[in-house]
Amino acid sequence: MNHMRKTTALRAAAAATAALLTATACSSQRGQDAQDTAADGACKGQQTTGITDKSIKLGGIYPLSGPASAYGTISKGVAAYFDHVNDEGGIDGRKVEFVVRDDGYQPPKAVEEARRLVEREKVFAVFQSLGTPSTAAVWDYLDKQKVPQPFVATGASVWGTDDKHPWTIGWQPNYVSEARVYAKYLKDEKPKAEVAVLFQNDDFGKDLLGGFKEAVAGSGVKVVAEESYEVTDPSVSAQMTSLARSKADVLLNITTPKFGSQALAADAKNTKWNPLHIVNNVSSSAAVLQPVGFKNVQGVVSATYFKDPADPQWADDPEMKTYTEALHKYAPDSDPANQFNAYGWAAASSLHKALDAMKCPTREGLRDAVRSLKDVKVDMLLPGVTLATGPDDAFPIESMQLMRFKGERWQLFGKPVDTRKEFGPVAK
Repeated sequence: MNHMRKTTALRAAAAATAALLTATACSSQRGQDAQDTAADGACKGQQTTGITDKSIKLGGIYPLSGPASAYGTISKGVAAYFDHVNDEGGIDGRKVEFVVRDDGYQPPKAVEEARRLVEREKVFAVFQSLGTPSTAAVWDYLDKQKVPQPFVATGASVWGTDDKHPWTIGWQPNYVSEARVYAKYLKDEKPKAEVAVLFQNDDFGKDLLGGFKEAVAGSGVKVVAEESYEVTDPSVSAQMTSLARSKADVLLNITTPKFGSQALAADAKNTKWNPLHIVNNVSSSAAVLQPVGFKNVQGVVSATYFKDPADPQWADDPEMKTYTEALHKYAPDSDPANQFNAYGWAAASSLHKALDAMKCPTREGLRDAVRSLKDVKVDMLLPGVTLATGPDDAFPIESMQLMRFKGERWQLFGKPVDTRKEFGPVAK
């Protein structure tokens, strides 16, 4: 029921752009057909727009400006990966051209940029659209155009549970899987925990909260207080004051970076309430914690699935060395220690594996390859975390490992939790 409501809400979010798409679809389709190309032989009739024997053109849509611009640097990690690969000879001999567009985290602008990438730039695929609202706004259009939208940069579970958009697939662990990792941790370590929850009042927040409630159902772990906020709110201090009254011994912080910092700061300031503070992955970067002061976030818990470039345990890791050198070379104004850059590198590396696995060098070939990944190893992911998809599983990564903030960095603890094995598939 929860997923049905969520899918409906996402479709409603996209509806505002539907009229614009319909009005111009016919004329643009005619123009596109005239220039697009198709394959021969065993791949006969499949689309080869944007790919030749020597090149492949990819597009990406990111918030380089606006309220979520902290995520924009992900595109630099992606671009550095492709520049590095191009210098090594390309992907199966093909040089990658990566075209980045800015949507300012605004869904109507995302639609405009998706159309530009498909109809003017003639990209092979739209690799990554960042954010649930922007991805929801463009996936109907890309589906109609039969353009792959692999490894979108959002953990909404709908990208893996919806079966009406075969051209779109997620990458990072979905929010329900992430919630399950926290639920298992509490059931094991604090089986009588009383949990207060701060969550963003949208599909992202409700997805993670819903997954958490389902995962603790029937256990001694109880949600005793909930407060939501809107992305337009100036702060969450009132919500934090209200949650403190619950005297819960766990705070589950389901926020995006700006509000994550505010919630951590409010928790640190209130010395009368000292819950175990769990912050969700999308607000766990050092850029979120630093303004609060590292001394004020000691013991905070989160979860991750890729190597943290700030963690000295990876200092001699060959992939981390390659990444650091490539970022210095191709994106000298970017900080290799920023986890968002490492995220971009890991996602691009994952796409490389999917492109290598294509049976046909076509859009259809990529669409099918990302849905039939068999425990594929990606060097920037944590040991024990692989890419795996199949006919009944459209979630590439469903394993995460817990981490605790100590000193000036995160420290991994425990072992990666495979939520597929622990909890079964995410419900459709």
